[in-house]
Amino acid sequence: VAAGAPSVGIKASNGVVIATENKHKSILYDEHSVHKVEMITQHIGMVYSGMGPDYRLLVKQARKMAQQYYLVYHEPIPTVQLVQRVATVMQEYTQSGGVRPFGVSLLICGWDNDRPYLFQCDPSGAYFAWKATAMGKNYINGKTFLEKRYSEDLELDDAVHTAILTLKESFEGQMTA
Repeated sequence: VAAGAPSVGIKASNGVVIATENKHKSILYDEHSVHKVEMITQHIGMVYSGMGPDYRLLVKQARKMAQQYYLVYHEPIPTVQLVQRVATVMQEYTQSGGVRPFGVSLLICGWDNDRPYLFQCDPSGAYFAWKATAMGKNYINGKTFLEKRYSEDLELDDAVHTAILTLKESFEGQMTA
């Protein structure tokens, strides 16, 4: 996970930004087939650092959990509840026989009750709320940069700019749009 693509999450006063490096290992990749940032519901998004196939499985399960919640309660799942449920699945895989733990860390962001949320979920199933964080390759440089740049009253536009600059801190090679 620490060697995965760098990912950043920043809570702003009026939203949440999640961003990641989208560098392809080959020019033969169809760039539209690889989705590193995914919408789970209309108000919850997710990004990862680590193994792509594990991430895709967790995205599928998270969407299913959100749909099941909606069918029962007729309202969108709160971000905190989705994080808890995804973390439970990840934790179960650490102690079940015949399966390996997920090789992925997640940043899950959401907007509930006019308030932004940002959580990091580790392969162990532990989850933490953050104001801003970085994970993946060179995450220490990213976190140090965020500690210097983050403020509570950050607007969404400034958070996007800060996320790009944070990714630049850990990016190897030329950065493009």
